[in-house]
Amino acid sequence: MSDSLKFGTSGLRGLATELTGGAARRYTAAFLAHLGTVPGGRVYLGRDLRASSPAISDDCAVAIRAAGLEPVDCGVLPTPALALHAMANGAPAIMVTGSHIPADRNGLKFYVAAGEITKSDEAGISAALTDAVPQGEGRAVDESALAGDRYRQRYRELLDTKALSGWRIGVFEHSSVARDLLVSFLTRAGAEVIRLDRSETFVAVDTEAFSDALFEPRFGWIDQHKLDAIVSTDGDGDRPLLIDGTGEFVRGDVLGMLAARFLGADRVVTPVTSNSAIEGVGWFGRVDRTRVGSPFVIAGMEAAAAGSPGAVVGFEANGGLLLGNDVSINGKVLTALPTRDAVLPILAVLATAAKLGASLAGLVKTLPVRAAMADRLAHVASERSSAFLKDLAETEGYAARFFAPVGEVESLSAIDGLRFGLKSGDTVHYRASGNAPELRCYVEGVTPERAKELLGWGLAAAGAVVR
Repeated sequence: MSDSLKFGTSGLRGLATELTGGAARRYTAAFLAHLGTVPGGRVYLGRDLRASSPAISDDCAVAIRAAGLEPVDCGVLPTPALALHAMANGAPAIMVTGSHIPADRNGLKFYVAAGEITKSDEAGISAALTDAVPQGEGRAVDESALAGDRYRQRYRELLDTKALSGWRIGVFEHSSVARDLLVSFLTRAGAEVIRLDRSETFVAVDTEAFSDALFEPRFGWIDQHKLDAIVSTDGDGDRPLLIDGTGEFVRGDVLGMLAARFLGADRVVTPVTSNSAIEGVGWFGRVDRTRVGSPFVIAGMEAAAAGSPGAVVGFEANGGLLLGNDVSINGKVLTALPTRDAVLPILAVLATAAKLGASLAGLVKTLPVRAAMADRLAHVASERSSAFLKDLAETEGYAARFFAPVGEVESLSAIDGLRFGLKSGDTVHYRASGNAPELRCYVEGVTPERAKELLGWGLAAAGAVVR
């Protein structure tokens, strides 16, 4: 069994060369064995635009046929679109995607009929995994048009046809599976849309890594096209990206907070990495914090829905939004969709700004949000990250010495990774990525300048240890 294949914060991930063929078939077989029975006998498949995804999807189809079930090909579409279609049909699904991680990697996201799998499901799949590789042919029923249309209809009339009238919005298309959908939704809402940098080869876009060179053209795009905003998603369309008319990124947790208010959320569930202002803004009846990863957010949402009659909305620090129950907005009912979605927060925040007659930058400035930034150290082996975090948490005096250049440690939270609160009011949070060999750093500063200083220091100081 390959050492590179493992479950992370959202699905099975690893090198594409190791997933293609036997491994994809074996994990699909293990997923089906874990389910036990599949009412209706159908399993839905979707994929992103990576070069390796079609072959891996075919391997999944072979395993589905070998189990006596019918694979249904939903084609290239956003992960939430696949989940929506499969849930509407009461069937399980598998999305072939590596999301935002490098192009040489790929993954499988598994869905039961009710939505995303849980951590206990991941354990069950791993326990059911065997060395046997299913054989045969993987002919699938083509249902790509129907699956895509269901998602389009979900958001097609969410905004009025004049909601974004007068706005010029750039869609950074790269290789996102949501690129054409975003253009369609924004155009229908009255915006003038400019398509930017479409790629026919896969581009790994991490919507939380704001310093990536991929985003450097944004200032030129804004100046050339007089844009009010730039929007995009990661590769599989479940993490949003929104850039205001000055070229500044709107953080995912700010997107989530604004979208939750747009939806009238009574209770919010979000990971510890989301901005600390969410509790203080006063918009929500209760805010519950979780570990990073949609399975933890979903578990928190289920608990919240059981104890609250109001709307329960979850979101991650990357901005991916999850609906815990049905929500009525602008006369339209959005059914529960307990998986990350990038389109809804983008539409919600743009509509909020337009309704208030504010620019995106102006809208964000009205919020009591602490200056926050995040980035990551790429190509850091998991054992190096683990050793670093272990020393910070357990070696006497190590954390005090490590943080001495920027302040005195006052508090520590270990909900997920290590979040250090400094006496200055700043925070520095380190955690190892669950999807890739990366060490992530999140900071909040008392001023934007302080946040930038902390992030630069945090990455450099950790890099000196783990590399």
